[in-house]
Amino acid sequence: MTLLVPFDGSDLAATALSRATEFGESRDEDVVALTVIPDDKSFAVERGWINAGEPYEIDRLRAAFEERVTDLAPEATFRCETPDGSDALTATAIDDITRTVRRVAGELDVSIVFIGTENAGRISTPVTSVGSPLSNDPQYDVHIVRHAE
Repeated sequence: MTLLVPFDGSDLAATALSRATEFGESRDEDVVALTVIPDDKSFAVERGWINAGEPYEIDRLRAAFEERVTDLAPEATFRCETPDGSDALTATAIDDITRTVRRVAGELDVSIVFIGTENAGRISTPVTSVGSPLSNDPQYDVHIVRHAE
């Protein structure tokens, strides 16, 4: 089986990756760190991935995330996806990210998703978190990290 960590570069995602790595070692399971980079510059600015005046270069962001994952968990596999745009007029970048994480979780047949989020469990459906929609999926167990190390 495989453990999946949606990785956005935040301290909570880094802690989730650390915990997934420890858990994976104890159960001899692979760990995949998944970064989803929407084709949406404003989302990247909002998340602090780039400054407002910087060019939005997905390949550069992908390389930076891969380097960070490798530094934190060299034994983890890094995977990066850019979601296709949604046909739904009301879909947000969070919706696209959630859909992508679910798709990858299904492809990899993951046993547990390790999510680093401040919002899961505190707010039933936070607008800025993939934690709640992912934790509702019965395909896998969920480990929620709410405190960074």
